[in-house]
Amino acid sequence: MAKQTTDTLLMVRPANFGFNPETANNNAFQSNETGLTLAQITSRAIKEFDRMVQSLRAVGIDVIVFQDSHVPIKTDAVFPNNWFTTHDDGSLFLFPMFSPNRRLERDPEIWTQLAETYHLNLDRSMLSQETEGLYLEGTGSMILDRVNKIIYACRSVRTNEELVQVYAEKIGYKYVLWTGVDGSGLAIYHTNVIMALGESIAIICTEGMVVEEEKNRILQSLESTGHKIVNLSQAQILRFAGNMLEVRDQSGQSYMVMSDSAYNSLTTNQVDVIKKYNAILTFDLTTIEYFGGGSARCMMAEIFLPKK
Repeated sequence: MAKQTTDTLLMVRPANFGFNPETANNNAFQSNETGLTLAQITSRAIKEFDRMVQSLRAVGIDVIVFQDSHVPIKTDAVFPNNWFTTHDDGSLFLFPMFSPNRRLERDPEIWTQLAETYHLNLDRSMLSQETEGLYLEGTGSMILDRVNKIIYACRSVRTNEELVQVYAEKIGYKYVLWTGVDGSGLAIYHTNVIMALGESIAIICTEGMVVEEEKNRILQSLESTGHKIVNLSQAQILRFAGNMLEVRDQSGQSYMVMSDSAYNSLTTNQVDVIKKYNAILTFDLTTIEYFGGGSARCMMAEIFLPKK
C-alpha cells in the first residue's frame, strides 16, 4: 500500500541564495533588501539550512544533502521540490518551470546520485511544455494524496490545468482543482503555500477560494478520505503556515515540519489538533522566507524511490 509520508528527504545546500526577480512578479511572499550583499544573504541562508538538516537528522529522518554548484548562479536551488517528484514505482518526474533561471536547478548529478542507491525511471516528457509557456512546478504546484491517489492543485501561471491532467494520467490519480487568491486579490502562485496534507490531517486555507462549489468539493474530498481539517487564515498564510510537510523518522514517528514563523502564527487550538497526529519540528528560516518567498516545505523533496 502507498504511504503518504517518507522518512527520506533530499535537500539542496545553497551556493548563491538570494532574491530572484524572475519569480517576484507572481510570488507575493518574496521581498528584497538592498542593505545586504548576495554573499551575506547566502551566508545567513546556509546557516538556516544547516541547522534545519541537523535537527531533522537528530530525530532520525534521513536527509540526503546535495551541494549546489557556484556556477551557474541558481538563487532558488534551495527549493528542489518544485522541479521533481518521486514515486514508489521508481518514477522520477521532471517538471517545466516558469522561471528560466530556475530551469538550471534540474541538475543531472542529482538524479545520477539517486540512481546509485535507488531504482529510478526518469520521465522528462513534460519539459517540452516550457517552450509552449505551460508550467507545472512539482509539489509546489500540487499536493499529492498518495494513499487515495488524488492531486489537489490551485490554478496559477505556474500550475497549468492541462499539465495537472497529464501528470494525473501518468501516475493514475484523480485531481481536484480550484482558483484561489490571497488577501490582496492576487492569484496563489503555489498550492503548497496554502495547503499541507498528512496521513490523517489536512491543513488548508479556504478563505481565498473564489468559487464556492470548488471549495465545497475540496472539503468534501478531504472529509471523505478521513482527514481532520485545520483551516488557516490569510494572515497565517503570509507567515508561511500553509508551507508544512509531514515526514516520519526511521521508527515511524511522524512530524509536522514548519518554520518558526509558521508555528508562531498558529492558534493554541490549531497546535493542539496538529499534535494529536504529529510531533512538531520548527526552524528559524527568516532569511530563506524573506528573500526566497518559500519556507520549510519548499526545501524538502520527498524520496519515495525503492532502494536497490
